Amino acid sequence: MTPAFRRAQARRETVSVARDPDYPPTPAPAPRPLLVVDDDENNRDLLSRRLRKAGYCVEVAESARQALDFMQHTEVELLLLDNMMPGMSGIELLRILRTTRSPSELPVIMVTAMTETKDVVEALNLGANDYVTKPVDMAVALARIETQLRRKRAEEELAESRERLALAMRGTNDGMWDWNLRTGEVYYSSRWKSMLGLGEDEVGVSPEEWMRLVHRDDIADLRQLLAASQVGCRDSEDRPSVSGDFTSEHRLRHKDGSWRWMLCRAVVQRSADGRAVRMAGCITDVNQSKARDPLTGLPNRLAFHEYTQDVLDRHRAGACMGFALYFIDLDRFKLINDSLGHAAGDQLLMEIGRRLDSVLRTRKPGGPGRPPDALARLGGDEFALVAENVEDVEQARALGHRLLREIGVASHVAGRELFTTASIGVVMGSAEYAVSRQLIRDADTAMYRAKAMGKNRCEVFDAAMHEEAIFRLEMVNDLQRALNRREFEVYYQPKVDVASRRIAGFEALLRWHHPTRGIVSPTEFIPVAEETGLIVQIGLWVLEEACRTMHRWHREFPTDPVRDVSVNFSVRQLRQPDIVDEVAAILNRTGIARGGVQIEITESILIDDPAGALATLTRLKDLGIGLKIDDFGTGYSSLRHLADMPFDSLKIDRSFIDNLCTEGSGENMVRTIIAMAENLGIGVIAEGVETAGQLEKLASLGCNRVQGHYFSVALTEGDAERVLKHPPASLFGQPD
Repeated sequence: MTPAFRRAQARRETVSVARDPDYPPTPAPAPRPLLVVDDDENNRDLLSRRLRKAGYCVEVAESARQALDFMQHTEVELLLLDNMMPGMSGIELLRILRTTRSPSELPVIMVTAMTETKDVVEALNLGANDYVTKPVDMAVALARIETQLRRKRAEEELAESRERLALAMRGTNDGMWDWNLRTGEVYYSSRWKSMLGLGEDEVGVSPEEWMRLVHRDDIADLRQLLAASQVGCRDSEDRPSVSGDFTSEHRLRHKDGSWRWMLCRAVVQRSADGRAVRMAGCITDVNQSKARDPLTGLPNRLAFHEYTQDVLDRHRAGACMGFALYFIDLDRFKLINDSLGHAAGDQLLMEIGRRLDSVLRTRKPGGPGRPPDALARLGGDEFALVAENVEDVEQARALGHRLLREIGVASHVAGRELFTTASIGVVMGSAEYAVSRQLIRDADTAMYRAKAMGKNRCEVFDAAMHEEAIFRLEMVNDLQRALNRREFEVYYQPKVDVASRRIAGFEALLRWHHPTRGIVSPTEFIPVAEETGLIVQIGLWVLEEACRTMHRWHREFPTDPVRDVSVNFSVRQLRQPDIVDEVAAILNRTGIARGGVQIEITESILIDDPAGALATLTRLKDLGIGLKIDDFGTGYSSLRHLADMPFDSLKIDRSFIDNLCTEGSGENMVRTIIAMAENLGIGVIAEGVETAGQLEKLASLGCNRVQGHYFSVALTEGDAERVLKHPPASLFGQPD
């Protein structure tokens, strides 16, 4: 530590200890004296008395040699030095002092005669701080002494501040930088350079020394931030109102070619008129937190993108022959979290990460000094890897199947043996790709194809998948516009009472009039709407349209009213926290009577969240809404849960009706479903009735309602209204 820093530290410690009652009082250090050096006793005494009277502590010496001896053991605040002395002159003493003490450490004021101009110039050149002439004008002397002491104290404080900053720099392990905006030069600390593997002589003083190391995706934002910070903001009177201090995270290129994430923090110094004159700050290496997944320790999505881009760039340059990118998604992982808890899920993810890594470690290296492959956890239950030295699709598939086998080995988690599967999408590296996100996008698309084809499989991306992905993207955009452009229309398929063969109600079915494709089948757009969440908004629109239409029909046909209209709801709709309030608002707006609308829900609601489903369905039931299970028999619903739910009826899926009149178990299945519904006290409706034989068989089994093309296709609102205005005596003849 410098003497200035030690003295300042001693002052702080003295004050701190004196204020603490647990410590005995410590006397303040004695003030450092001014030293008057003059061989003339009268001059010494006169000057020293006047200085003491002005409040200074003063010591005297009658020769240069005596002054040197005194300063061997006593620190002096300032020296008043006569020049003309026997033996060693004042200038000779000054020359000796300046070999060890700078003008800021020991101010020296020469005391000379008016005729000694040459000596004054020589003394100033040797490092004297100032001079006074004999006879001494005390007012001038005191002013010059005080000026030198103030300057000394300021420089001591500056030295202390610099040493404190240096210690802080060493303690924080950060790299410091200081940009003088007037000269355009930047100081980069040794630590700043070493953090990037650079030597002292490998970085200049230009700002571009920094900018040339910044990642291409980060450079524009950083330059904009630096420029904005220099400009700052001003208030209504054009005064600086914001400092312009900033924080930035960006990547810097290490000497070894890798990218390191740095957190840069800076302050801006401004002149009195608000102009930025200096910027200073530090960089902190945050690569570990930015580039690593905290659970598995694997690289994260960000790091994987960077590595993949590096592999792609080398491939395009001909330095990397063949590679493949794998997108891995665990199947039904949510079930593990929901049943065993997130801690068990995390344990499984760590185990899967280790297994995938073990597979890659057995492969041949990709080249000297480089890892053969890169494995990352992208988030949730998604992993990804880049495998180099994969020359063709067959090699890519072989590695994919090996990964599936390794994932499929039993895991022991939370005291249980678990068997896990995954869906893997693969894309082959190609110079046609420009950026890594395109590769990851296509591997993700292939993974979803693997999911759609039954899971636990590996699919390689091809052009058809890309076209399908583009098609789905366009459909999402078209669906967004369809609601605003009123391209949707509700059709109504009659539900027929088996006994009377008359219309007993309708099912509301959605149709989409696409501006270029014509009528789009619900089987095409409903899955997309489900996936994107648009089904919620679309479903509420269908409900409101159907309720409004049914309310009008109840008014217009009061003597023979159609009892209800059924509207399909998805599980995603029912999971919305405000769904009951939304439905209640629609019922109020449309004025439909209680019992005038039924909601059809698939069996999956009973499996995913039976307790939540019961609460929601009960509240809907309290609104006067009928509840129906749609496509019954195709899912895996629990009979216990079914008995607990407030359903009014169930709909037998058309797959059972198709086999009703053929040899086999079709009739027995339908008979069992109808008997079960009767025991539960709920109604039954069969969909997909296409023939008279099916109708006859259903009537004999006791099914009371049916719908299907045997009676009518789905009708527009106008066509359905015409049927209601002019009802036939019965539909398709009298019942047998």
